[in-house]
Amino acid sequence: MRPEKTPETCNAMNGAEAMVRMLEAQGVRHIFGLCGDTTLPFYDALLRLDHQMTHVLTRDERCATYMADGYSRVTGRVGVAEGPSGGGATYILPGLIEASESSYAVLGITTDISVASYGKYPLTEVDQEALMRPLTKWNTVIKRADHIPRMVRGAFRAMTTGRSGAAHIGLPYDVQYDPVDPSDIWADDRTASYPAYRQAPEPGAAEAALDAILSAKSPLIVCGGGVVIAGAMGELAQLAERLDIPVATSISGQGSLAEIHPNCVGVVGSNGGTDQTWEAMEAADLVVFMGARAGSTTTSRWEAPGPGTRIVHFDNDPMVIGANYRTEVGVVGDLRLALAEVNAILDARGQGVETFGGAAAVADIKRRKFELFDQLATSDQAPIRPERVIAELMKVLPADATVVSDPGTSCPYFSAYYQLPRAGRHFITNRAHGALGYSLSAALGAWFGRPASKTVALMGDGSFGFTCGELETVTRVGAPITYIVFSNSNFGWIKASQYADKDARYYNVDFNRTDQAAVAAAYGVKSWRIEDPADLGRVLREAIAHDGPTLIDVVTQPLEESNAPVRRWMG
Repeated sequence: MRPEKTPETCNAMNGAEAMVRMLEAQGVRHIFGLCGDTTLPFYDALLRLDHQMTHVLTRDERCATYMADGYSRVTGRVGVAEGPSGGGATYILPGLIEASESSYAVLGITTDISVASYGKYPLTEVDQEALMRPLTKWNTVIKRADHIPRMVRGAFRAMTTGRSGAAHIGLPYDVQYDPVDPSDIWADDRTASYPAYRQAPEPGAAEAALDAILSAKSPLIVCGGGVVIAGAMGELAQLAERLDIPVATSISGQGSLAEIHPNCVGVVGSNGGTDQTWEAMEAADLVVFMGARAGSTTTSRWEAPGPGTRIVHFDNDPMVIGANYRTEVGVVGDLRLALAEVNAILDARGQGVETFGGAAAVADIKRRKFELFDQLATSDQAPIRPERVIAELMKVLPADATVVSDPGTSCPYFSAYYQLPRAGRHFITNRAHGALGYSLSAALGAWFGRPASKTVALMGDGSFGFTCGELETVTRVGAPITYIVFSNSNFGWIKASQYADKDARYYNVDFNRTDQAAVAAAYGVKSWRIEDPADLGRVLREAIAHDGPTLIDVVTQPLEESNAPVRRWMG
């Protein structure tokens, strides 16, 4: 615990000042947000007080929260977004629910009308507490200024402990002017980042899980986002190598192992998985879910693991154990601590030297998968094949690049075929709810969180239309992000689904072709439009090397005509 030393120590401060000081005490360094009438005292406090926080003015509250989300994912710290009452509160919702369902710590602060005017039909009145309750892990609308310090501490404690998630604080206008005792401005250092207050598994659980794994003939580890969130990549690599066990991931779990690791199968499931990687799921007689909820995408709507496959499940949330599969052994606890215990048990026993032959099986899967990919990735076909874009990206991006993708056209191709050379959170996508328009903004948050890493954002032209106004924010702050738009002038995911599921009966999925490069140029972004695949490599190198924001509008093959790695389209 640390007291926050402030110039106001001997003088009363108001609620807005207390909020600024509490955020500073909690270690916040960036706030993403949009101004409004109810925010006036808070903005004035941010202006007048001496602090080390940077406020980034956005053009949309959704985008502010997506920026906070991207920031949180790459830093392991709480991302903070703020917005005003009424429409601001409703616009901030999409980002909070995505962060909460994806287990990332994001705090949404919405200022509100005065408590004194509740129920009197003032402009922008909405029951913020009721609105946010089902979407967040922790939620309150503050009714008294002297509650601000402990409510902020409570929000950070909730966001960073157990299964991390989003929180919401409503801050009414009149409460921002009421006095707060400066002596209550203090924070818990441990809750500035997450996971905080890690909990080890109960005695015997890790050993029981290990015994189950060792008793199998063909086990498979399937990692979700929890491994990277826990920072358990090193412990996982040690286990995979000493047992020579194959490791697959969900899309959110990418980065659990470097994808060039000999034991890394790659993504499995209905999105980003391929027929070759799916073989690993079907062949396993025991599946170890690790920081994964065994949801519909990873299991291809629970097609595999099938009946008779044994299940071991590691997670820090007991609610996911046994939710979808009868579980032989459940290990509830922090994944880094749990895997360290498994490795310690193997050390003590002297066990675990090339036990399962996983690397050889993985090499065969990858060889066959990339033989097919390489045929498409070298195509000179126009419109340009998405595989060609991914292949060219692999040639030019640095090993520590951060790639952010919308869930549409670009995501399955990247997840299936791009080989992340390092473990950790180097690929970000909003898999929980899949809102379009995420990556353009989340990439800016990721850049603020990890400015030394080259940041690249991928999206379809449908997604670009959702949030292209934030290109003004990107140019204003001078972020050297490279945006790549897969342009096929339709909502490709839905059109491909209509092709596969509705006998190509297309309805209301096509829109006019737009010159995204021209739009970006109007915002001051250096941009290119590419129709010839021969130009891709040269333009990518130029864009990535440019010291400022860049955008490449790539006219690509429509999804309904492609070989996208989405299992229900490939049947």
